[in-house]
Amino acid sequence: MYKVIVITDPESATGFRLAGSDVKEAEDSLEASLILSSLLHDEEAGIIAIREDYLANLDKSLYEQVEKCYHPVIIPIPAPRKGDEVSSYVERLLRRAIGYNVVMRS
Repeated sequence: MYKVIVITDPESATGFRLAGSDVKEAEDSLEASLILSSLLHDEEAGIIAIREDYLANLDKSLYEQVEKCYHPVIIPIPAPRKGDEVSSYVERLLRRAIGYNVVMRS
């Protein structure tokens, strides 16, 4: 059975673990690159979700490997931006997931 593996920062890791994902924590893009390169050859990895900023900062050769890779499937996940409030980050995640802009009010 394939696993969903998430490569994200330590602050976001708990939420993905609560959702049932296997999580690999990376402090920065370099660490994420090392984790991703090892997971590309993991037979159990079905989907690898990686923070979009980590994916954008991959070195050229690794990025080309990811582009040619059909298994595992690599998908970017939105990363919090500096100055974002938690609600705006969650709104961006929801908009991307369901295609609608959900406005959260407190």
